[in-house]
Amino acid sequence: MFQKVRIRLTLLCSGIITLLIIIMSFLYLRISENNLYRNQFYSFQNDSNTIIINLEQQSVITMEWLSKMEAQGNYQFYLLDNGHPFLYNTLHDTAPAENRAASSSDGNTSVSKSKTSSALSDIFGEAWTYYESTLPQDSSLEEASSLSPYTAWHRTFSFTDSGKNDYFCTLITLERNTSQLQIMILSSLAGLEKQIREQRFLFLLIDSFTVALLFLFSFFFTGKLLAPIEESRKKQLSFVAAASHELRTPLSVILSSLECCHQASPDEVAGFLATIEKQAALMKSLVNDLLTLSASDSGQLVLSRSTAELDTLLLDTFEAFEPLAARKSITMSVSLPEEALTPYSCDEMRIRQVLSILIQNAISYTPAGGHIHLALSVRNHQYLFSVADNGPGIADADKEHIFERFYRAEKSRNTKGHFGLGLSIACEIVTAHHGHLWVTDTNGGGSTFFIGLPC
Repeated sequence: MFQKVRIRLTLLCSGIITLLIIIMSFLYLRISENNLYRNQFYSFQNDSNTIIINLEQQSVITMEWLSKMEAQGNYQFYLLDNGHPFLYNTLHDTAPAENRAASSSDGNTSVSKSKTSSALSDIFGEAWTYYESTLPQDSSLEEASSLSPYTAWHRTFSFTDSGKNDYFCTLITLERNTSQLQIMILSSLAGLEKQIREQRFLFLLIDSFTVALLFLFSFFFTGKLLAPIEESRKKQLSFVAAASHELRTPLSVILSSLECCHQASPDEVAGFLATIEKQAALMKSLVNDLLTLSASDSGQLVLSRSTAELDTLLLDTFEAFEPLAARKSITMSVSLPEEALTPYSCDEMRIRQVLSILIQNAISYTPAGGHIHLALSVRNHQYLFSVADNGPGIADADKEHIFERFYRAEKSRNTKGHFGLGLSIACEIVTAHHGHLWVTDTNGGGSTFFIGLPC
């Protein structure tokens, strides 16, 4: 069950974060690509303006200058002088067909306004057609015309050819006296599109790697998250099973005694009723212990705090158990601080319950002729109770588990009337007082339990 929950939580967590990563990557790529496109367009515009300025300052346009301008910006020029193509255009158009195709992909082709020119390039022809048919009706694709002292104007736009290739194009018109020079500059966006594809592929790799790491982290994190819950469930199931087992034993004795009562003589019935009463008392004690632990687990273990004299509380508990110890030939002693103690705010009944559990355990496991010593002191800013006996002691392996529910050391498993809940209850009560309960070995044999309550 927990494995399915873990997988579902992993998928849910990684799925949500993956969706956020994809959205953020998409937004970033969209902004980045728009900026790249805009920057290249502005760069092309600036280069076009620079070329216009150079043209205005020259009276003669040489092929060397044109080739130099093309090489610097990776552009392609096409020129018309009063509607007639330059010889420079013919040199481009007479290049081998495969070179023209290659240059077409890079944007290095030419266009002519004359539709009958044998040197008309397909790409420049499409650019000119697009300019004539589309731009006048679509102002959003048109740059504002700029006039110069030399009666020069230009228009920059973008278009897509029939091969789905994108270009930037600038049409420049220079008029001097009665002559007119037209220049079309074409710049391919293949390089920009390649850069965008590489950027998208890089983000795809980064996102894929991030999602893989995220999935592994989510799987590990949900495992850590569910581990305490799974452990708690195991303890709960173990607790219920142990409680059922402990309740079944006295219940079986009660049912057996009731069955015997129907067949027993009046004199024998009294003995069976006494057995039933004893087992019922054990069941009541177990149920009360279970309710206490249940309240602690649910955070409903309420402490009725009041001011208490801890030395008086210990002395009263000592006097209450001294007759019980004497019946087992066990001696008891108590030592209290010489100085008066400050009244302590606690649940007096609960602290008395803890002391009673520890003393009762000591009496149960201390053999006849043994000794139990109770003490109260103030050390390291805490009130320290101790209950020491010289019984069989507790093995080191058992010390780690004696505060677990229904746990009983091997030597005490056959002891009737103990369900292994007393120390668990004592630990819960002390913890509710922000204290600490632990056990050590008594010098000479036996066990010593300590209760530390913060001053």
